[in-house]
Amino acid sequence: MVAPNNVRSEFTQCFGDDSDVRVFCAPGRVNLIGEHTDYNDGFVLPIAIDRNTVVVARARNDSIIRVYSVNRKQEGTFDLDHATPIQKGQWTNYVEGTARLLRQKGFRIGGTDIVLESDVPVGAGLSSSASLEMAVAAALVRLGDQPFDRERMALACQEGEHEYTGAMIGIMDQFAAAFGEEGHALLLDCRSLEFIAIPVLLEHHALLVCDTGVKHDLAASAYNDRRRECAEAVEILEKFIPGIRALRDVSESKLNAYATELPEVLYRRAHHVITENARTLAAAEALQERQYTVLAELMYASHESLRKDYEVSSPELDLLVDTARTIPGVAGSRMTGGGFGGCTVSFVEQDRAEEFMFRMREAYGTELKVYTVRASPGAEEIC
Repeated sequence: MVAPNNVRSEFTQCFGDDSDVRVFCAPGRVNLIGEHTDYNDGFVLPIAIDRNTVVVARARNDSIIRVYSVNRKQEGTFDLDHATPIQKGQWTNYVEGTARLLRQKGFRIGGTDIVLESDVPVGAGLSSSASLEMAVAAALVRLGDQPFDRERMALACQEGEHEYTGAMIGIMDQFAAAFGEEGHALLLDCRSLEFIAIPVLLEHHALLVCDTGVKHDLAASAYNDRRRECAEAVEILEKFIPGIRALRDVSESKLNAYATELPEVLYRRAHHVITENARTLAAAEALQERQYTVLAELMYASHESLRKDYEVSSPELDLLVDTARTIPGVAGSRMTGGGFGGCTVSFVEQDRAEEFMFRMREAYGTELKVYTVRASPGAEEIC
């Protein structure tokens, strides 16, 4: 985790002293299974991870927010009382979108000086943006002496990212960063926002994330195209299946019954989402029952569906998953996150973890970064 004292020192350098500051953090996340289902009102199974964005913040007596990124060595400023045109591609948009949407949702948000630092890799599919947004949201809400309304905060962060970056992401990332629980995954219903905490018992297994180093930019990628394609599939299917609101409402048998009504690409997109929802529910049960053989089959099937039906994998991700399949003691592996690069996630028996890392680097290259992660708490004030 980023050292809070180091961020406080940076705050002093930026803003003169660190009197009256408060320190907050929010995690990144790894999605165990349930990819591209969240914006289809479906089910996801993420964990918040022990990599965080740390925010040191102090209230001001005006409406100006000044923010400095230790990672980027850059500062930005905006005035909450005066809207300006959105400049796409600015990292400060994640902060500004969060602050302005929190205000729109009724939170009292005032001027603030902020310094932030993160050890969540950017562009790796581990949700560095939601980590930043939720850490900033926690600071802005608590500096206004308001209780954490985690659901409302998560929705504000999601909508801020929609409006200020153009990435039409679902609610999973912000929800995991807000509600993460130590030692548990969250089986989240993305329609009702109800969730069940599923124990992730790692006495005999490690959870390993392999970073391809290939960066993705969801706002500029095919992510939004996939969302549009799913909406188009629903629009066609609702002519034959009255009352559906999203692909979550369509069974696999119903999809197959009307497959000829859909263009081939839309059928494959819908097929992934519908079968992925079923896999996610089954994986949550397998994880709870410690049925790792079943979990492995579901994770590999998820990756194949993302590769063939949804077409969001990449040669690098496929190489890592295909290699993981050949290593003894691997209880499942798949790409995680939006795709087009980023990371894989694998369950590996503890006594095979070193062999796993060696074999994966042997196949991919010594530059492959491998992180051991654990399920961790959501956004919180830490001092």
